[in-house]
Amino acid sequence: MKLQILLLILLISPPYAAQDWPRFRGPNGSSVDLLSRGLPVEFGPSKNLVWQTPVPFAPSSPIVAGGHIFLTASEGDQLITIALSAATGRRVWRREIRRAHAHPLFPRNSPASPTPAADNENVYVFFPDFGLVSYTFSGVERWRYPLGPFRNIYGMAVSPVVGGNLVVLNCDQQSGSFLIAIDKDTGQLRWRTERPGIVMGWAVPIVYAPPKGQTELIVVCSTRVDSYNLSNGERRWWFPIASDGAMGSPVLDGDTLIVHARGHDEPWLPTFDSVLAEYDHDKDGRLSRAEFSKTDWVAHFGRIDDDSDGFIERKEWDAVRAYSVGENGVIAVRLGDLGQLPASAVRWRFKRGVPYVPAPLLYNKVLYMVRDGGIITSLDAATGAMLKQGRTTAAPGEYYAQPVAADGKIFLVSEAGKMTVLKAEPQWEVLSVNDLGEDTYATPALSGGRIYVRTRTAAYCFGSRK
Repeated sequence: MKLQILLLILLISPPYAAQDWPRFRGPNGSSVDLLSRGLPVEFGPSKNLVWQTPVPFAPSSPIVAGGHIFLTASEGDQLITIALSAATGRRVWRREIRRAHAHPLFPRNSPASPTPAADNENVYVFFPDFGLVSYTFSGVERWRYPLGPFRNIYGMAVSPVVGGNLVVLNCDQQSGSFLIAIDKDTGQLRWRTERPGIVMGWAVPIVYAPPKGQTELIVVCSTRVDSYNLSNGERRWWFPIASDGAMGSPVLDGDTLIVHARGHDEPWLPTFDSVLAEYDHDKDGRLSRAEFSKTDWVAHFGRIDDDSDGFIERKEWDAVRAYSVGENGVIAVRLGDLGQLPASAVRWRFKRGVPYVPAPLLYNKVLYMVRDGGIITSLDAATGAMLKQGRTTAAPGEYYAQPVAADGKIFLVSEAGKMTVLKAEPQWEVLSVNDLGEDTYATPALSGGRIYVRTRTAAYCFGSRK
């Protein structure tokens, strides 16, 4: 089974070395390295450390390709791409471009939130304040494709992916959402597909090659999952979901797609009438920015004020109030149809302990999830039945990094920089909790028997020195 999974990943992914981690969440977004062995259980700044290199802050994650670690960052108006030697941590090159525009950012976002993607020769980076840029592994700029400005008060954070000869980027925003494919060799637009009615989302797409038919790109947004023909961008199938804002990438289990969507059974906002009664001081039937600043939802004013006129009307409030209400949870869906998938396509649904940001991890037919508080849940991937739920007591707090797996181990890192290592079994157990010493938002990369981690101020490589 492991060999079959590896062959599938190699079939649907662009060419890259077998032990590379070439995009967000690794090979085709699986979060799994099938080849690494001997990964350490205990590590930190003074244990099993191969190298440590200072890097500027960004929440984007490291990738591994062609013997390099690629990272993005920002300093003032400079948008930065960095290449480190995977073997030594030595900086190989640093390239900067000046941003073309500036987006307002939510506190936990950054001008360099998206993670790079790579094939076997080049790296591709996306900066919302500029667009797409490609460099060779030696740092020579190949092309630029300007994009934006975007309309997303929380900030754009979706990472590019490479599929075949294309670099694909999903640009979901408050209005005007679209999906584009750029020729990875020339930097020219190959196709663009508008996504009317789709609002903000941050889930990174994956590539799916069915046994018969065209290769697909699967895109999760806040209210729907869509499949597009990778070669021309035509939509093939879709099904509705309900979420607070799509965060986690989907995962594939044969012909089954597993999606996590944390929504609400009830609206997350109160009725507009109740809010008017308390905060509409001039009694004009709407909420100004000044009036809204007294509420508990002040950070979301730009999200609710859809027409950006400085006032929240009933229609705008009710639209956001209804957003994310509906069937939610972790959903397993059978693939193979065209058009809207029927309700019977849902094989199972699990609604307890669903995380907000980190997507589930599928490893050896078990689905693992971690949510805030360090609560870990394992499910039978075939049935959705819960196998075990517990807590990593030494690593509570919030979780933004995605879980990753290799060598019979699961690695979970909290915002506080506490990395839990699990024994990857249906009845998982905590093997260790390692303290990285500072906050960590980036998802670790696993490659060649080593663990690559980015914290607020540094990049680390842990593993054997052999």
